[in-house]
Formats: sequence, C-alpha cells, structure tokens
Amino acid sequence: MALAKVYVNYKKSILNPEAEAVHKALKRLGYSDVEDVKLGKYFELTVADGKTKAELDAEINEICDKLLANYNMENYHYEIVETEAAQ
Repeated sequence: MALAKVYVNYKKSILNPEAEAVHKALKRLGYSDVEDVKLGKYFELTVADGKTKAELDAEINEICDKLLANYNMENYHYEIVETEAAQ
C-alpha cells in the first residue's frame, strides 16, 4: 500500500485572510520573529498496491487537479510513502 500526503496552499498572488489573521495574532502574542504564515489543506490518500510509480503519480495528479486543489487559486505538491498492509 502507499500513502500519498497531499499539501494544498494558496498561490502567492492570492490573498489568504485566515493566514494573515494568524500572523497578526502571533505578532500580538509577542512572536515577532515569525515573518510569514501559510495556511492550507492537508490530505492523506491510502492507495492499494498494483500500480507503477508513474501510474500512481498520474492518478494523484488527476485527483488533485479534479478535486483537491482549485487550479486558479491553489498549488499542490505531494509525497508518496510506502506503507505496510494492515494485518
């Protein structure tokens, strides 16, 4: 089995009010060394065995493009980790 860890964040050109609010709150709490905050989404997709790495990459990209990320506003990246099947 494989675990795809998918990270989705806003593009740099998109204003993220939630991240800005967290950044301002951190400053008010005295964490002045925090220069920027990114806020996004995280998904874990457990995928059954039987696909090559290329096929799995293609499938994860398709899932992200069709459902998990809004191409106009967000970027995504992912990592695939091999896992052991549950006993």
